[in-house]
Amino acid sequence: MFDSHCHLTDAAYAGDLDEVLARARAAGVNRVVTIASNAGDADAAYALARRFPDVWCTAGIHPHEADTFDRDFDRIRDAVQRPRVVAVGETGLDYHYDNSPRDAQRRSFEQHLVLAEAADLPVVVHSREADADVMAALRGAGARTRGVLHCFSGGPGLLEMALDLGWYVSFAGVITFRKFSGQDLLRRVPPARLLLETDGPYLAPVPHRGKRNEPAFLSLTCTAAAHIRDEAGDALQRYTTANARRFYSIGSDASP
Repeated sequence: MFDSHCHLTDAAYAGDLDEVLARARAAGVNRVVTIASNAGDADAAYALARRFPDVWCTAGIHPHEADTFDRDFDRIRDAVQRPRVVAVGETGLDYHYDNSPRDAQRRSFEQHLVLAEAADLPVVVHSREADADVMAALRGAGARTRGVLHCFSGGPGLLEMALDLGWYVSFAGVITFRKFSGQDLLRRVPPARLLLETDGPYLAPVPHRGKRNEPAFLSLTCTAAAHIRDEAGDALQRYTTANARRFYSIGSDASP
């Protein structure tokens, strides 16, 4: 399996990261992409990707921290040139928490899309309660821009637009929650465009809900996705792993 989105630099893993990754490998998760949230985090993620041969990383500024864009975006531009940096982000819009002003979020998001196209890298997009403005940004992006809507929680319009553009859609442990209401949207994603993630240390799947999430728990999300989609679990694991390798340009024989 391939955990396509987690945050290994989070302080929640500071005391036992080696053990966390050992448990992931034992559970069959043999590739992980750790996602950056700001310029300093991009440096830390890169350090982990250099340390562990089964970890890759991204570089970007999360919408929660979009007010750092003017100060730090040059560092992101430099960071995406590094080896083992496989995507730009995460970026996007979050109108639920509004931790940064919306105009700053939109400007940061638009420039991340420009950077991703220029660098020929996919972009990892966070979207929460911002479907209309995310759709507007995707419409305005360059024709070669490609990406994923991670931990998808949007509506059918955003889903269909992303699929029409050839983007990927990713789901996390939320799909195991009793009140998850997006089963139909999860079923609509073609097998070739589906990714799975933990988003660890957040959103731990049942039966670990409320506890620290980690890559080893990805199998629980895989099982839930297979049940919702009425598919064989092993087949879903195979094709979502192949999709993640393709999305991040990490082949089955990729070397450190």
